[in-house]
Amino acid sequence: MKKYYPVNLDITNRRCVIIGGGDVAERKAERLIECGAQVTIVSPLLTPLLEERKKARQIVHVDKDYEEKTLHGAFMVIGATDRNEINAQISQDALSLGILVNIVDDPDKCNFILPSLVQQGDLSIAISTGGKSPALAKKLREDMQQQYGPEYQVLLRIMGSLRKKVLTQSDAPEDNKALFVDLVHSDILQAIRDGNRDLVNKIIYEHSGIDMDVSL
Repeated sequence: MKKYYPVNLDITNRRCVIIGGGDVAERKAERLIECGAQVTIVSPLLTPLLEERKKARQIVHVDKDYEEKTLHGAFMVIGATDRNEINAQISQDALSLGILVNIVDDPDKCNFILPSLVQQGDLSIAISTGGKSPALAKKLREDMQQQYGPEYQVLLRIMGSLRKKVLTQSDAPEDNKALFVDLVHSDILQAIRDGNRDLVNKIIYEHSGIDMDVSL
């Protein structure tokens, strides 16, 4: 049985190729664009949204059927066609070129799989079932989306700003670590949920001695 190694990739300005121009390709492209990739779509047809991305020069469109040469120079390829023989060829070509390849809904033809994501701003929680049950991964994502709501996005933004301030004022990493641990275990999340800005500012000051005027 395959054992996958979880990792977060920096794909900024990396050439990522998607074969296919339908709804699945659209979803994959949106995530890649969001992460700063240089996205190339290989397909005679595009969804209306992908056409908009093309006009805005957010993607490069190769208006033809798949050919192996379209993978040259790619960091990653995603096969999102509805033809098994084409997807199999994409996988074979990418693997022979040493390129990261994901064939949608066919983990046996991939050398990486994509997790289901719970996202709140910069907070990402990845869920993987090792390709065994996308349905279970989807259920877990929906459950966790309720558990980890928008207040976590706000807290993460506050923690990032506070960390910068603390690191410029202190040379004691262990003290800083205790400060942040205590803060995330305080009542700050509930104060954010309640929209109580004054209490959030007070809690931050009590734990760090730093005055912050946060926005919720």
